[in-house]
Amino acid sequence: MNKVLEEIYHIGIVPVIALNDAKDAKPLAKALCEGGLPCAEVTFRTAAAEESIRIMTSEFPQMLVGAGTVLTTEQVDKAMAAGAKFIVSPGLNPKIVKYCIEKNIPITPGCANPSDIEQALENGLEVVKFFPAEAAGGLEMIKAMSAPYGNVKFMPTGGINAKNLVEYLDFKKIIACGGSWMVKSDMIAAGEFDKITALTKEAVANMLGFEIRHIGINAVDENAAGGIADAFSTLFGMEKKVGNSSIFVGKAFEIMKSPYLGACGHIAVQTNSADRAFYHLSRQGYQFNMDTASYDADGHLKVVYLQDEIGGFAVHLVQK
Repeated sequence: MNKVLEEIYHIGIVPVIALNDAKDAKPLAKALCEGGLPCAEVTFRTAAAEESIRIMTSEFPQMLVGAGTVLTTEQVDKAMAAGAKFIVSPGLNPKIVKYCIEKNIPITPGCANPSDIEQALENGLEVVKFFPAEAAGGLEMIKAMSAPYGNVKFMPTGGINAKNLVEYLDFKKIIACGGSWMVKSDMIAAGEFDKITALTKEAVANMLGFEIRHIGINAVDENAAGGIADAFSTLFGMEKKVGNSSIFVGKAFEIMKSPYLGACGHIAVQTNSADRAFYHLSRQGYQFNMDTASYDADGHLKVVYLQDEIGGFAVHLVQK
């Protein structure tokens, strides 16, 4: 997967934007960045698309801005000249796909059936847009179609919203979802950029799904750990499970048999995607202790601790 698509995977949500007036491009880009989604697919459905891409990429160079609804090679040229980093099309037009590949431009064409996917594979593509997602059968259709094509990844767009986002992203063959629920045209036209920021933050929080997994308590030795575990087990009626280095009491408490990370202990926070949580928190300036990182067989992050303690506790992310 190329670097642009890898970043899209880590971002997780691609806001799909139709701008009727380029003057809205700067405040909209600001709202998205402040909301935690430094990404946009600006559709060529309007005459303002080219100038909007130019404004976004110049004013917010940290943003990953692409062009959507690209129907001609001329639009490809205009989008790239304006600063676009990727191209998205509603269908698979072999001429446009070949043109982008020859120019080393990342392109994600729309595919809604196996024949489309096979054309994409023939052109050496590994990620396709599934559009219109909900109308074309939704997640069940993606799962059915993906079965014969083990290496193909999908970016569904069309009908994705706050309610079904996580369900889509939970399927490993989906790299990200495109959506417009946080950037609706009427909100842009009304200048409701604070609302867009709030909805964007809500979308990111929903995607990451942070929840407390357990509290870890450092005991001085194994005997002390047993006493602490007994106390919690008796208090809350939770079952004890003794391990090599710790004792779990239910799923809520982990009592360490000897001091581990954190002056007081540790807090495990589970997330829908440790990869995406790492990306988004890193962009906010948080640092991680990579010596504590572990990965699954596919190379995806499973566990990692933050570099700094909070209130005497080490904090780590853990994949749900």
